[in-house]
Amino acid sequence: MDPALKADLILALHGLIVAFVVLGLPLTWLAAWRGWALAHQPWFRLAHLGTIAFVVAQTWLGQLCPLTVWENQWRAEAGQTGYGDSFIAHWLGRLIYVDLSLATLAWVYSLFGLAVLATFWWVPIRWRR
Repeated sequence: MDPALKADLILALHGLIVAFVVLGLPLTWLAAWRGWALAHQPWFRLAHLGTIAFVVAQTWLGQLCPLTVWENQWRAEAGQTGYGDSFIAHWLGRLIYVDLSLATLAWVYSLFGLAVLATFWWVPIRWRR
């Protein structure tokens, strides 16, 4: 498979994961407010918590996301230096990557993670009997 295509696919996957993390919290709140079962589903809530916990841990450890590392490796293999070489790379890259220090991101991610944890108290998981 072409390394540029691999990089674009990784970027698309990265975008979906970012959307899941960012939109998962307000979706949980909306689902709880509307009485939708999704708000209490263990698979959704634990996957959301696990994903943001991974992001927070990686950031505090000063490590890049593995998806970013793989994407950059494949872009280098393809002879690309930036995200302007394809539509997917250009637009998803602008949405995902922000120009903040790793320390600032660690705090932002941590506060978001705490909001996700607090939501477990406000909107508890309902385990099947």
